[in-house]
Amino acid sequence: MRADVPLRPMGMAPAVLEPERRTRHFFRPVRVVFLLLVSCLALTFYYTQVVVPGGEDSDSFIPTTSYALVLLLINLDLIGVVVLLLLLSRNLIKAYFERRHRLIGSGFRTKLVAAFIGFSLIPTVLLALVASGLVNKAVDVWFSDQIDRVMRDSYEVARMQHAGHITLAVNSARAISHEIFREDLLLPAQRDILISAMARKRVEFGVAGIEVYSAKMETLTRSLDPDVPAGVLDLPVGQLVLQAINGKQENNTVQEAPTGRLVRAAAPIAASGRGGEVGGVVLVDAYVPESLLAKMDGIGRQYEEYKQIKAMKNPIKAGAYLFVAVITVLILFGATWFGFYVARSITVPIQRLAEATEAIAQGDLSVRIDAKATDEIGTLIESFNRMTTDLQSGKSAIEAANVSLRQNNLELDRRRAYIETVVATIAAGLLSIGKNGIITNFNPSGERILGISADRFHGRSANDVFKEFGLTLFQTLYDRMLVDQRDDLTMDGTAEVEGKFLTIALHGSRMKDEMNQDLGIVLVFEDLTELLKAQKVAAWQEVARRVAHEIKNPLTPIQLSAQRMRKKFFEKASDFERVFDESTNVIVNEVTSLKHMVDEFSKFARLPAPQLVQQSLHDVINEVVALYRGAHKDIELVVSLDEDLPPLKFDWEQIKRVLVNLLDNSIQAMSQKGRLWLTTQYDTKRRRAVVSIADEGSGIALEDQEKLFVPYFTRKKTGTGLGLAIVRRIITDHEGHIQAGNNHPKGAIFTFELPV
Repeated sequence: MRADVPLRPMGMAPAVLEPERRTRHFFRPVRVVFLLLVSCLALTFYYTQVVVPGGEDSDSFIPTTSYALVLLLINLDLIGVVVLLLLLSRNLIKAYFERRHRLIGSGFRTKLVAAFIGFSLIPTVLLALVASGLVNKAVDVWFSDQIDRVMRDSYEVARMQHAGHITLAVNSARAISHEIFREDLLLPAQRDILISAMARKRVEFGVAGIEVYSAKMETLTRSLDPDVPAGVLDLPVGQLVLQAINGKQENNTVQEAPTGRLVRAAAPIAASGRGGEVGGVVLVDAYVPESLLAKMDGIGRQYEEYKQIKAMKNPIKAGAYLFVAVITVLILFGATWFGFYVARSITVPIQRLAEATEAIAQGDLSVRIDAKATDEIGTLIESFNRMTTDLQSGKSAIEAANVSLRQNNLELDRRRAYIETVVATIAAGLLSIGKNGIITNFNPSGERILGISADRFHGRSANDVFKEFGLTLFQTLYDRMLVDQRDDLTMDGTAEVEGKFLTIALHGSRMKDEMNQDLGIVLVFEDLTELLKAQKVAAWQEVARRVAHEIKNPLTPIQLSAQRMRKKFFEKASDFERVFDESTNVIVNEVTSLKHMVDEFSKFARLPAPQLVQQSLHDVINEVVALYRGAHKDIELVVSLDEDLPPLKFDWEQIKRVLVNLLDNSIQAMSQKGRLWLTTQYDTKRRRAVVSIADEGSGIALEDQEKLFVPYFTRKKTGTGLGLAIVRRIITDHEGHIQAGNNHPKGAIFTFELPV
């Protein structure tokens, strides 16, 4: 079953583009590796069954240790299996992720492959278990204790056989030597008796030959076995005879002959009537035939090889298990590969159908699928072709509707041009940002206020523009609207743009269409520099008026006290001392109050510039917290510090003063008893350190929230109204922001931010 689809490759979804080509790319290396593996397995079988056994001796039933080539082939087999497993695992993992992402045809392909694996898994595993058991039993029998005992006994018999020949020769030579001495057979008169006696002794002892030599190494007699090859008994014996004569002791030697092995033993014959003298030497030959020698050597060699191979018992088992595992994996691999092959013949038409659907979604209604299938998939493809024909016939109707839409679009363009004209003529600056973060509009008033051409804004990322021109206030408001998903936000602050210092009031609004879909953000800003200058003049005038008023208030009791003392002094009144004490106390208290107020005003008016140093904000917080925990036993301080907060630049003493003022206000609001929460948080997106101080006090009235940081505004009976004004001044000098609100369920919360 196959379907050919004339599709354009442009715009195709990557998940369904050219599936047949990708499938061919997968099956091609699989075929190559599979053929190489089959070849290696065939060579392995040939060498293990034909070459290696054929190179052994016919009488050996234990294999030799020359397995280098076989082990190499086994390693190649293992490598081939691993490569096949990797290829198969790659395709299985690919099928898993396709199934997980719900790609077309992935579910059916997975089920089909799982069915093939399931049908082959049970018999294959049973076969592997049975074969492994048989291999294990066969190897155990091969290297059993009985086999080991038989090999060891055979080796001992062969060794004892060789030692027996030597013992026979030595004992025979000793016995014959004693008999010759006892019978005095070395005398010339006894020569015939010596010859016949030696012939008899050769037969009696069953040796290959007996030779008698005089002390002068003359041959007195030789009795040789005619069945022994003549060349064997003709081996030189002079050295052995000379050693027996000179050493006066028995000697033996083993000589290798072309057709066997000759064991010779020489025994000295004592001379009659001469104590300690050697009268002659008797030489006994024991012959080991070549056939017996070969069997003895073969038994010894087989026993040594058996011990070597027994040491390889576990590797032999491992090799057999490996062979069983290779066959098992090949069966499972064949089932899986066949499952993929069958699934491909079904899923490829489905994927081609998906490609054609994607082409139609991109507007190509001329696409057709040339179906050669005759089953249900072929019926589906025919239905699809009919559908595309119907869609193409309806395209003309859609194009007619497009004409009407174009007219409507022209009307919309006219309205858009009108709106752009309004935007271009308003006095406030306007900057619009699409939901993709690109600046789409920047009006002439904005160019005038900031002194920057609109060409340097249009079509660029808002974050890049704000960073390039140092528009931190714009960046802060934009980030907060994105993070908090706010529809409106207003902020004010200062900015240095192109060398010009501006005080800007900034308002952000989120743009939405009729379907309430997000279109981006509009920033409207105004230059408040001149307005703030006028406000500052008015504010300082108000401050001067209030300072004059605050100074005038303590002067009245000071004046009245001085006048009272003067009157009592001139009247020489009896209660002058009491009046003097009361009046001076009033004067001192009022002067102290006046001095405190002047000091606070002086601190506010002449607050030094912050000395910014890169350091840890948590260190100064911990220092302040330690002071308050020791001084206020009824205050519970709950501290939560963000470990991710990096070091930042700030003035240690000024930030410490901010924390002290805020903590003092909270403690006084709780009447010296309750819980205080001090937390820090690192805003990674805006790169700001956020510090919050919350209490359980009486809270802040709504009408007072905007006046808290105004100089000389206070609700305390003994307050000067400069503490929070100084706090705001310090935070502003650090390019930060502070705000106050009510804590839930009760109390107040002060939050300030510092740039990182």
